[in-house]
Amino acid sequence: MNYNFDEIIDRRNTASVKYDLRGAYFGNENVIPMWVADMDFKTPSFVIDELRKRLEHEIMGYTFRPDSYYEAIIQWVKKRHNWNIQKDWISFSPGVVPAVNMAVLAFTNPGDKIIIQQPVYFPFFSAIKNHNRILVNNPLVFRNGRYYMDYDDLRKKIDPEVKMLILCNPHNPTGNVWTKEEIQKLADICMEKNVLILSDEIHSDLVFKGNVHTPTASLSGDISGNVITFMAPSKTFNLAGLSTSVIIGSDKKLLSKFNAVLENVHVGGGNIFGQVALEAAYKHGAGWLDELLDYLEGNLEFMVQYLSKHIPQIKPVVPEATYMAWLNCRELGMDRNELKNFMIHKAGIGFSDGTLFGEEGAGFQRINFGCPRSVLKEALDKLGSTLKRN
Repeated sequence: MNYNFDEIIDRRNTASVKYDLRGAYFGNENVIPMWVADMDFKTPSFVIDELRKRLEHEIMGYTFRPDSYYEAIIQWVKKRHNWNIQKDWISFSPGVVPAVNMAVLAFTNPGDKIIIQQPVYFPFFSAIKNHNRILVNNPLVFRNGRYYMDYDDLRKKIDPEVKMLILCNPHNPTGNVWTKEEIQKLADICMEKNVLILSDEIHSDLVFKGNVHTPTASLSGDISGNVITFMAPSKTFNLAGLSTSVIIGSDKKLLSKFNAVLENVHVGGGNIFGQVALEAAYKHGAGWLDELLDYLEGNLEFMVQYLSKHIPQIKPVVPEATYMAWLNCRELGMDRNELKNFMIHKAGIGFSDGTLFGEEGAGFQRINFGCPRSVLKEALDKLGSTLKRN
C-alpha cells in the first residue's frame, strides 16, 4: 500500500466542525467524534502538490473554469461510472446542499410537493420546508437487514401537486447502492407522473466490491432529460472545505433554469483552490481511491465482526457504499433520549442520532468509520465496556 491510512492526525484547533464543535453540539467536548461526514485521512498528496503550485503564483484574482476542468470531470465519470457526459451538461455549485436548495427554487413553486425517502440525509428536509414547499415522505422499508423502496406507496403519494423527488444514490444513511433495476423502476414512475428527479450522487465513488453505482441519468436518453445529478470530489478525496460540486443536466432548458438561480445568487464563480483540487483529484486519484476503498472495507469488516462478537445487541446495516454505517440499537431497549445520553455522556462517543434522518431513524445511530482503525477500535471498545457496566 502506497498510502498510510493508519496515521492519526490531530485535527483539533483547525476550526474543524467535527472536532472543534464537539462541546457545542454534544455538550461533551471529549467525545470520540464519529458524526460529521468527512474523513480523518490526509487529503492526498497529489492534490496538495497542485494547491501548493497554484499558491506559488501569488495573485488570487477572479478566475474561470478552463477546459481542463471539464475534461477532468468528463473522463472521471466515464471511467468510474461508465457514463458519457458532455461539457455543456455541466454546471457548478459550492456544495451539493446549496445545489439542492437552488434546484428546489429553480424547478418548483411555493406549495408544490417534493418527495423524499426517509430515513435520509436531513438537509433535504430544510431544502423543502424553508422554501415553503410541502414535504412528502415515501419511507424506505427495512427488511432482512436491508432497505428497499416502496413503489406502491410512491405511486399512491404522487398527485398533480408533486413536482420533484430527491433521490439519495448511494443512500445516506443506510449505505444502499441502488441497483439498476431499482432505479429504473423509480425513474419509470417519475417519468410517467412527470416528476423531476434530483439525484444526489455525492457518494458514488465510494462503492464497495460486489456493488456497482448506476448514475440515474445514465439509464436512457429520456430519463436523462428528467434528472439533475449532483456529484463532487469532496467526500471521495476529503475536500469538503473547498466547496466545489458538479451539477449535471442533459436537458438544456432544465440546466438553464438551474443556472439562472445560480447566477441570481452570485455564487457561480467558485474558488480557485476548489477548481485546482477537483482537477488534480479526478486526473490523478484513481489509485489512491482504490487503496482508500480497500482500507474502508477493512474497517467495515472489523466493525461488523467486533459488533457480532462483543456487542451483538447492536446490529449494523452493512453498507454497500459510503464510509458511514447505520447501527440498529433498538435491542438496547432505550428511548431516543436515553440512547443519545448513553452514547454521548456514558460511552463518550459522538454518533449522529438516527432521528436526525427522520422518525424512521429512531433507535438507530450513524457511525462514520472513515478514520484510522485504531480510532474505530477505541470507540467500539468504549461502547462495549460501557454497555457491560450499564
